[in-house]
Amino acid sequence: MNDCKRHGCDTKHIKGIECSVKNCVYHNGDCYCTADHINVAPANAKTSNETACATFKPEGSC
Repeated sequence: MNDCKRHGCDTKHIKGIECSVKNCVYHNGDCYCTADHINVAPANAKTSNETACATFKPEGSC
């Protein structure tokens, strides 16, 4: 079982969205995204490997 399934979460997060990108300002330190919304891009992707979270912001960014 991965960490996202093992740990609970008290931080407000987007239900149903798990995130393992720990260096994003929206990562709650466990496995969830705390952004108000997410944007997955690019629009012309044909496979999941071609997609990315366009909401990502590295820690320490304004």
